[in-house]
Amino acid sequence: MTKAKLGSLGLSLLVVVLLVIWMATGELKVASDDAPAEPGQEQRQPTRVEVEVLEATHYRPVLKLQGQLQPWQSVMVGARVAGTVEQLHVQLGDQVKAGEPLLTLSTDGREAVVERWRANIRKLEADLAGARRLRSNNLASETEVLRLQSELAAAKAELTAAELALQHLKPAAPFDAVVNRREVDPGTLVQVGTPLFELVQVDRLKATGQIPQQSVSAVEPGQAVEIKLLDGTAMAGVVSFVASAADPETRSFAVEILVENPDLLRAAGGTATLNIRLPEQKAQFISPAYLTLDDDGRPGVKYVNGQDRVMFQTVKLLNVATDGAWVSGLPDQIRLITRGGGFVAEGEAVQPVDRSDQRG
Repeated sequence: MTKAKLGSLGLSLLVVVLLVIWMATGELKVASDDAPAEPGQEQRQPTRVEVEVLEATHYRPVLKLQGQLQPWQSVMVGARVAGTVEQLHVQLGDQVKAGEPLLTLSTDGREAVVERWRANIRKLEADLAGARRLRSNNLASETEVLRLQSELAAAKAELTAAELALQHLKPAAPFDAVVNRREVDPGTLVQVGTPLFELVQVDRLKATGQIPQQSVSAVEPGQAVEIKLLDGTAMAGVVSFVASAADPETRSFAVEILVENPDLLRAAGGTATLNIRLPEQKAQFISPAYLTLDDDGRPGVKYVNGQDRVMFQTVKLLNVATDGAWVSGLPDQIRLITRGGGFVAEGEAVQPVDRSDQRG
């Protein structure tokens, strides 16, 4: 190859290299004419969420328990002396007053025993009086006086027992009650302790139940209670007792409720629902669909605060039904997230849209 050709080829290569360099430098210059974007310049728009304003209202929660109704008092009257039933003074279902005799047992010579001890006491009293006169004149010993005093005291004790046995021949009702069961008939021979009548006081009833440990602090004596029987009948009651210690097996606390029953409804012994009215408090009513769980499994709701950021607040469920739940633990007024809550996290900035505006 000649020197002329080599020179021409070298010149062509030089031109090509210079062109490439120029093009490259030109592009770099054009790119550098635009200032670089600031780090936070390209921010995404806040997520739109639908909200509804909720106001706290006064709510009186009800603690619902399953309970048992019992007579206010119940007793099995038993024989306190042996004898034969001579006469029944009451029948099944009769209402009796306190002190009213229920039946009469045979005397079996007990009246004669009483008269014998009375006569013996009269004699001992006369003997003792004579012995004291003689003793005052040193004609009787002190030992004789003491012996007669002892015999007189023993005789009086025997008379008291004999008179008490006569009283037990007519066992009486210990309180106003209804005769619920009869165990004897005329002619029945009874011994001490033989059951005679079961008496129950049903003009006042006692409802019993068990309060869960987490609810016992809200129940106090004097709180009103609605008692619902299985047939739908409603009765009014008042908490009369709350146990101070839990049952070691169930870990629940016993509660007793006084229930007035002036109409003598046949409810004793049956089951009932006990609705204990707890103290009034502020609460919100929300749909269960808006409840979510935190990492510990506690229920709560998401709402938007005054800075348009998402807040999550755990709540206490006061009452849950199919149409909604009463909850406490929230501010008096919140903007509850009703749509889009699943796409935003706590602390995230959002664009709240009022639910009523969306409907309009």
